[in-house]
Amino acid sequence: MGSLERVHLAIVREVERQGSLTAAAEVLCLTQSALSHSMRKLEGQLGTDVWLREGRSLRLTQAGRYVLDVANRVLPQLERAEEHIRQFAQGERGTLRIGMECHPCYQWLLKLVSPYLAAWPDVEVDVKQKFQFGGIGALFGYDIDLLVTPDPLHKPGLLFEPVFDYEQVLVVGRGHPLSRASHVRPAQLAGETLITYPVSLDRLDIYTRFLTPAGVGPRRHKPIETTDIMLQMVASGRGVAALPRWLVEENAERFGVVPVKLGPQGVDKQIFLGFREADGGIDYLRAFIELAREHRDIHA
Repeated sequence: MGSLERVHLAIVREVERQGSLTAAAEVLCLTQSALSHSMRKLEGQLGTDVWLREGRSLRLTQAGRYVLDVANRVLPQLERAEEHIRQFAQGERGTLRIGMECHPCYQWLLKLVSPYLAAWPDVEVDVKQKFQFGGIGALFGYDIDLLVTPDPLHKPGLLFEPVFDYEQVLVVGRGHPLSRASHVRPAQLAGETLITYPVSLDRLDIYTRFLTPAGVGPRRHKPIETTDIMLQMVASGRGVAALPRWLVEENAERFGVVPVKLGPQGVDKQIFLGFREADGGIDYLRAFIELAREHRDIHA
């Protein structure tokens, strides 16, 4: 039985990415004949084909698809390990890559990063807001090391630690009829334009915990990417939005907006930091989580 080597994983991944042996060979700095020879030898050792030729294209067999899955899991880990070792060799500790699944948390994160960088001068910090497979996929794929999210998805191999509590509220302009209400009922939003961040409805608390259980929807739903534009739209009477109370109170004067409780009980939320369980012992990652906990009122 032959051994599956890193070069085989890299070839299968690159052929799938590039669409041809020629393009993959170029990316991997191999000749096409060397690439083909390497894969023929592997197929001979494994006793099964990795690809089937269909005209001018290649299609992965069931065994090939399995090799591709292994490549997509293992190669990012090896690349990450090599990056760490290179950083150790250069006297650096590493890079803490933080993924954001919480649009309004960006300001909170900025306030944390400054004291963190001062405490850990040999650690780089990188922040990502766009993920190909969502935040959980980015953690599993070693694209990020920490995920800031209000919606933890508990899966084996991942841990989520709550770092602060907040209340989700409705934001209205000062002249809005609801601006003086003690709280808002779902039915009162039926005639409104609801402005939200551009995420799926099943990830929006204003829907999952307020409107949908009551069988109510807004007159119109308008996704907007940036918090400032959202608040300007609300202030100018173009709609209402749902945001954390701390963010609304921080910006109330500047934009002329008012927070209103969602229902008599309100909607309580938590922000979590998610990370791979295997990384729980990394001191600089643990230090960031501790700092986030200590600064849980940084947004108040």
